[in-house]
Amino acid sequence: MNRTPRSVEEALRRSRVFRGEYTRADLEDARHDLARELHELRRVRFPHTAAQCGHLAPAHPAAPHERAAYDLLLLCRGTVHHDSAARHVSAFDTDRDPDGALTFACLLYLADEEEGAQFWWRYTAGAGSVTAGLCLYLLHLRRGDLRDARHWAGQISRLDSLAWSTYTPVPHQARTDTDASGFPGVRYSLPAPAPAVSERAVRDAVDDLETPSAAGLGPVPQPIPELAASWEELTTA
Repeated sequence: MNRTPRSVEEALRRSRVFRGEYTRADLEDARHDLARELHELRRVRFPHTAAQCGHLAPAHPAAPHERAAYDLLLLCRGTVHHDSAARHVSAFDTDRDPDGALTFACLLYLADEEEGAQFWWRYTAGAGSVTAGLCLYLLHLRRGDLRDARHWAGQISRLDSLAWSTYTPVPHQARTDTDASGFPGVRYSLPAPAPAVSERAVRDAVDDLETPSAAGLGPVPQPIPELAASWEELTTA
């Protein structure tokens, strides 16, 4: 049985990863992986212009993850402010309508329920939503998950070709664009930002939701009938 360390220094010595446990090849592979990720991060492009977005461009281009976070916020705000948002959420509550799932996921994201938003975006993307694919692309790019961002960049092209869903609450015209090095990005344009949503109102609404546990997934937020009925309060608070 290992005894309890008698000092902080001893605890640190025990927790130290010894260089001898790794070969030179392991270290070189790690360096190459890190260099590739940094190189790809520099290549990520956001080719839409300030005029297309309806806001002034910053004096210096934002970092890719910051731009992704901003554009995802635009998408979510625009979606919950869409004229048919309440109707779609009601249809999602009763029939698990994929278009309503998109709206519900955007509401969850605005309430900082990121895992729940990701779950329902994936559900909606599975039904053919290009918008949901773009949300997932931006979500992973914002996190710095380049491998998953690449995956959803490719999925956007496939979803576009399938043309299964025509519901686009925020016009974006997302298209996969692979550069000369083979890195897949997404070209899109966004309209002027929708009005902000009250953070407190959104959080209060999400706190009232049902969160039954799905097998192997943990608690997944679910809508309730009252959510659609109070939608106008959410978007005007």
